[in-house]
Amino acid sequence: MDREVVREGLAAVLGVPITHQCRCRCSNCVLTVENFLSAAWFDDDELLKSISDLLNLFKIFITDSPATPKCLHTHLTDLYIDEKEFFDPKYDYDFTNTTDSSACKRGDEPYKRPCGWNRIALKVKGKYEDDVWLGPDGWRSSSAPGEWPVCFHGTTIDGAKGIIQSGYKAGPREAYGRGIYSTPDIDVAVRDGYAKTFTSKKTGKTYKIVLQNRINPEHRKICVKENYWLVPIPGGTSAERERENVRTAIRPYGLLLKEIE
Repeated sequence: MDREVVREGLAAVLGVPITHQCRCRCSNCVLTVENFLSAAWFDDDELLKSISDLLNLFKIFITDSPATPKCLHTHLTDLYIDEKEFFDPKYDYDFTNTTDSSACKRGDEPYKRPCGWNRIALKVKGKYEDDVWLGPDGWRSSSAPGEWPVCFHGTTIDGAKGIIQSGYKAGPREAYGRGIYSTPDIDVAVRDGYAKTFTSKKTGKTYKIVLQNRINPEHRKICVKENYWLVPIPGGTSAERERENVRTAIRPYGLLLKEIE
């Protein structure tokens, strides 16, 4: 997958243009994978606020004073990623021509591989207290102790808001309510309209993009609606607590892209 197309997909997710070159070579324009992991899960107002906060954080005002640091990113509309630190190509996998003919599990849950998609791996190893949640490298049909199940999360923000606000019923007088919904079936994520679509300026083609994640089974609830999982986040939770809850419950580790036109 062309890396420029991948950057365009990432920009579509965040709503901010992404470049691979920082003209001024400063460290103030960098979007790290840690910042992306932190900002990936929130609804449109919160996500835009997160990105706005990043841009404000990275802003270096240009004045006439020679003592003021100079930064060529004065327009504050794009961010720079160091691809060597953001992506992990050795874990990329092209599922475009894969057929899911063999059963396998991850985290003791059936794993339906994202056939027809191209996975671009995020550099998440070493970003948390351990890497057990990812399981061992390489193809295998069975789960490893301590690894988390795989799920998929569409990135169309309006769609995500809709599913959060509707709340799936767990039983009489009970709804799961507010939180982060995902699915173990990528076809469900696409079918129900939660995948982000963008058209590449580089290729002129249209793509869908979805996040591939691992979800902590201790923090996951299974919805009565088939193939939906929820990480509950009660209303009134502080932003700091929300982020910590998310960090321990669901972790993106790949961007999935699929050409549709």
